[in-house]
Amino acid sequence: MKLVKLFLVMVTAIMMFSGFWSGKSTMELREDRLTTSKETLGLVYKYAPDSKQMIANAYGYATFSNLGVNLILLSAEGGKGVAHNNQSGQNIYMNMASGGVGFGLGVKDFRIIFIFENKKVFDNFVTNGWEANAQADAAIKAGNEGGALNAAITVEPGVRIYKLTQNGLALQATIQGTKYWKDGDLN
Repeated sequence: MKLVKLFLVMVTAIMMFSGFWSGKSTMELREDRLTTSKETLGLVYKYAPDSKQMIANAYGYATFSNLGVNLILLSAEGGKGVAHNNQSGQNIYMNMASGGVGFGLGVKDFRIIFIFENKKVFDNFVTNGWEANAQADAAIKAGNEGGALNAAITVEPGVRIYKLTQNGLALQATIQGTKYWKDGDLN
């Protein structure tokens, strides 16, 4: 029971620090997400220059800004982002949450970039948005010091993921379930 309470406290803290209850207008929240998306793309272009051409040629992409907390046996992440359809120019505002079990300790601020090669995988992500994964991670980053960049192909063909650690100190090995979903307030 104590672990459940601790987990709920972690998730609530993530939601608060992620800006889910910011008091901003819908237009301001959309603009914040678009600004963060542009910053995230700039970072991935800097650290993985080949990604710029992949994103330009892709059916679409999604960028997320996330905060993750690992406390002994539990992990939780929360974030927000935008999926962009390169064909139509449409932006779809989305949220994400993740929970998992495994060994871990730390807090980190990170960004995730999804690149979708075709309409099927883009639509599946926007509509269903589930991802289950196992991850091992070590990151130390504060401001411009230290850093971590991870790139991987997911098990589903047609999707490439880049993960950039912005700030934090974390050591983890977890199995997680992650849900991405459309933000009902911003779409």
